[in-house]
Amino acid sequence: MAKKDYYQILGVPRDASAEDIKKAYRQLALRHHPDRNPGSKEAEERFKEAAEAYSVLADGEKRSVYDRFGHDGLRGEGFQGFSGFDSSVFEDFEDILGNLFGFSFGDFFGGRERGRSSARRSRGRDLALEVEIGLEEAAAGVEKEIKLNRAETCPACRGTKRKPGTQATSCPTCGGRGQVRYQQGFFTLARTCPRCQGGGEINASPCASCQGKGHVREKRALKVRIPAGVADGSRLRLVGEGEAGDEAMPAGDLYVVTRVRKHPFFVREGDDLACEIAVSFTQAALGARVEIPTLEGSEILKVPAGTQPGEIIRLKGKGVQDVTGRRKGDLFVKVLVRTPEGLTKEQKALLAKLAEVRGEDIESVDKSVIHRMKNIFQ
Repeated sequence: MAKKDYYQILGVPRDASAEDIKKAYRQLALRHHPDRNPGSKEAEERFKEAAEAYSVLADGEKRSVYDRFGHDGLRGEGFQGFSGFDSSVFEDFEDILGNLFGFSFGDFFGGRERGRSSARRSRGRDLALEVEIGLEEAAAGVEKEIKLNRAETCPACRGTKRKPGTQATSCPTCGGRGQVRYQQGFFTLARTCPRCQGGGEINASPCASCQGKGHVREKRALKVRIPAGVADGSRLRLVGEGEAGDEAMPAGDLYVVTRVRKHPFFVREGDDLACEIAVSFTQAALGARVEIPTLEGSEILKVPAGTQPGEIIRLKGKGVQDVTGRRKGDLFVKVLVRTPEGLTKEQKALLAKLAEVRGEDIESVDKSVIHRMKNIFQ
């Protein structure tokens, strides 16, 4: 019986990219894997076909030969079909198949075994906590003390999990291999040993101090330097300050997330700051010098004569320094104009005289607004 076209098996065109071929195989491998289709000969055959097709099309040299000469060309190159390809091309898929079904491709196709120590040991867990700071602290940088309750290496057994002076023994279930094998159809599969959890050893004398865990929980206080310019939600990584890892494995990392409190006067936008100030209409009309706060102390703001309500004045370099220290943001001040209330007769008279001098008739209906609107829509 003639063999099926490898491109048709994977459902990809002949000019498919390597990534498209890999994606197609992943989908077929998950769909037809024997563990998902127990007892199905059809699924077993399709899984076998997909694996054979991928072993050729994933290899640039074999794919080139196949494109030119077809299956006959592969036989001429010494390729003997499914049983003869290099299982290393499948190592990319251990994340979806090995972790999902509990086997490695090296064992699946009779390849090398992975070391027992890597199967059982892992680095420490990462930790994360939040630190609340004020806007001034975020702008200038600050040192904060944080408190942790984390797993640390057991001082009694030094992380071995065993009672000091004792040794681990080989697991009788898997014979120290860390895996147990079984036959399913034409496959020989290997699963992590349920007794030793892949370590190949059992702990007959667990450490009394940590109950065989290799670590104990301890309370710790650390001082953290938060650099100038951090924003709300910024993460600082402290390498090795997370929880202890297994024996001979590194500790995890600690991530400190900064939460910046809202400021009563300033609003932060990136490295820039914004605020609002109110001036009298005479100050806005004649100009004024107004003292305002900044993150670095008070500053004199010059309000130009004729400033309109809502106008924004920019103070360059009075914002927040960025975390690199290369530049500083600006401060944008929005000017609000206060309308005076509770005027005396004398004050009203003066304002009326000003309106008269300016040619403003405050008694008649002001139609200037409607005229400006008409001009806009003409």
